[in-house]
Amino acid sequence: MSAAIIFILLLVLMLTGMPISISLGLTVLTFLFTMTEVPIESVALKLFTGIEKFEIMAIPFFVLAGNFLTHGGVARRMIDFATAMVGHLRGGLGMSSVFACALFAAVSGSSPATVVAIGSIMIPAMMKVGYPKPFGAGVVASAGGLGVLIPPSIVMVMYAVSTNSSIGALFMAGVIPGLLCALMLGFTTWWVARKGDYPREPKRSFADVWVAFRRAIWGLALIIVVMGGIYSGMFTPTEAAAMSAMYAFFIAIFVYKDLKLSDVPKVLLNSANMSAMLLYIITNAVLFSFILTNEQIPQGIAQWIMDSGMGMIGFLIAVNILLLVLGSFMEPSSVILITAPILFPIAMKLGIDPIHFGIMITVNMEIGLITPPVGLNLYVASGISKLGLTAMSKAVWPWLVTMLVFLMLITYVPIISTWLPTALGMM
Repeated sequence: MSAAIIFILLLVLMLTGMPISISLGLTVLTFLFTMTEVPIESVALKLFTGIEKFEIMAIPFFVLAGNFLTHGGVARRMIDFATAMVGHLRGGLGMSSVFACALFAAVSGSSPATVVAIGSIMIPAMMKVGYPKPFGAGVVASAGGLGVLIPPSIVMVMYAVSTNSSIGALFMAGVIPGLLCALMLGFTTWWVARKGDYPREPKRSFADVWVAFRRAIWGLALIIVVMGGIYSGMFTPTEAAAMSAMYAFFIAIFVYKDLKLSDVPKVLLNSANMSAMLLYIITNAVLFSFILTNEQIPQGIAQWIMDSGMGMIGFLIAVNILLLVLGSFMEPSSVILITAPILFPIAMKLGIDPIHFGIMITVNMEIGLITPPVGLNLYVASGISKLGLTAMSKAVWPWLVTMLVFLMLITYVPIISTWLPTALGMM
């Protein structure tokens, strides 16, 4: 009964158009003051201890690093390098967009930032040389989702904070799935381009590729700073996030010089706004998780699943369906913070590896970014390409099917996610 009341109240508040964070907070407060005997003092203590985590500080630092890179000309140099590498293939600029999105995702940690940075350059460029507008917008919107899968990923940090999992292990677990997803999206792009007989770029010489690589090397080095620092034990994930923010600031201002010192306050303000929103959601999600645990809701659902004989495979199918539906209507961070406290205990009881489960949830969130009606990447790409939402939804269809196939692989072949962190001794 308690579970029904909590979720109905949350759903009603969300349907009014209220932000997720406020809906969570009001649901918790209403339940606390009217339907439970839990002392308010214990709630305050839980709230304080719930957000008193060093790992949470990684979020504003990764947001800041992504903003410096987005405004600092890193994306343009990565696009030049990507075009030099794969532009000569059929649908060359589309292939370059996928490659560039993968590279930028590895330094930004944000999907919308990846779509903005790469799409604002590549979509007009593709249209200029004769690619259909839906093709260009569909490629960038889909490949931009790599921003949540290829580490560093803010979505992974959210999952780790919600479930007390290792951020470093999650980051390493995302490497092979991220590369595999990029390859599959690239193949789909080539197939669509071959079918439509889209143009290709002239093949670049080795000297041209080397020059493009040298120009992009300072941005690409950020991957080594973050991943190398975490793997070597030199930095914790949070310290790596802080180093990435400082490094991004340095190369944007003093190396590439595409960002002026006078622009820094604006970047800091944008980052603070985004970080405040995410941290406010986390705060209310901590309270929501506390209510669920106090009412024994996750444990009750877990017991029901065990008694029903659904098993691991049935549970994973149900989770994928649930997350795909929620991802179509809600922002990824909100979905994770609401569902992780419920689903994680059940997954553990069924013997599902927490790192594998985290990657599976992340892939679901990646798909949710390109599914209507609230797919964030659809709106961002729509704003750049001036295509309507319906046209954008049709444009991403080939890549959406590819990502659904990829989701099945990740769900039922856990070694894809767990091999690298296990080999590195992080699991």
